[in-house]
Amino acid sequence: MDVDTRLLRYFAVVAEEGSLTGAAERLFVSQPALTKQIRRLEDGLGVRLFVRSRSGMALTEAGRELAARVVVLLDGWDEAVGAVGRAARVLCLGFLDAGAVGDVPEGIAEFRRARPEWRVELRQFDWSDPSAGLARGEVDAAVVRLPFPGQEKFSVRELFVEERGVLLPVRHPLANSETVEFRELLDEPFVSVGAATGAWREHWLAVEERDGRPVRVGAVTSRPDEWIGAVAGGCVALAPASAARFYSHPDVVFRSVRGVSPSRVGLARPRERTQVVVLDELLEALTRRLSRS
Repeated sequence: MDVDTRLLRYFAVVAEEGSLTGAAERLFVSQPALTKQIRRLEDGLGVRLFVRSRSGMALTEAGRELAARVVVLLDGWDEAVGAVGRAARVLCLGFLDAGAVGDVPEGIAEFRRARPEWRVELRQFDWSDPSAGLARGEVDAAVVRLPFPGQEKFSVRELFVEERGVLLPVRHPLANSETVEFRELLDEPFVSVGAATGAWREHWLAVEERDGRPVRVGAVTSRPDEWIGAVAGGCVALAPASAARFYSHPDVVFRSVRGVSPSRVGLARPRERTQVVVLDELLEALTRRLSRS
């Protein structure tokens, strides 16, 4: 049978974690979605790979046979994909939002002038993957907002810091305020991303600044249009200052907030690829363009 390599990656993580919960957190997917993919793999192979119990996911004999080979298989595939990419002279750069990207096109243009034989592809990811494709090995590097889950596994260079404010419905009592105190928002319904995004979710709910006050989640989204729509519908959301320029809505206003830390933007890449010279050149060009004092 033909097997989607994504299914094999999911299998490998579940086998390593020994539980669907831990694996789902590492993969930034929901547990039901992960369960469905594991069943797809089992159905395709015609065998059971795991015995499910309250204590976790135990490998069957067939599962152990696959687990013994899957890492080498995936490493070989990654090497092949990398070789193809190098032959095609393509670098892929992930990002989440236009505000963080800033002058990336100018940095890419500078790189192309020095390396005209190379092409750079920009890929936007939704907020269900705050690593912008790095965690799943789908990009060579990414412009990310810090912190993001698994950040310690990557080489990260901080580029700039920008204010975090709040998006409010235009009819909200605080909408006419020039600056809002964060304590005034503690009981508001906040727009949130999925729980699997961990520290990234906590940052955009300002959990550390709440002094133990619980978060009231009014909506869960993973895309900017859903996010803005949820605010127009009555929720509030912390947002970088650049959101006011890139994501406008007639029923939503952006206001400065006192009492929350700023958003930090960084350039991240896998640690094991630090010797790829051409990628170094691209990232240096981007750093020159994106770094702000």
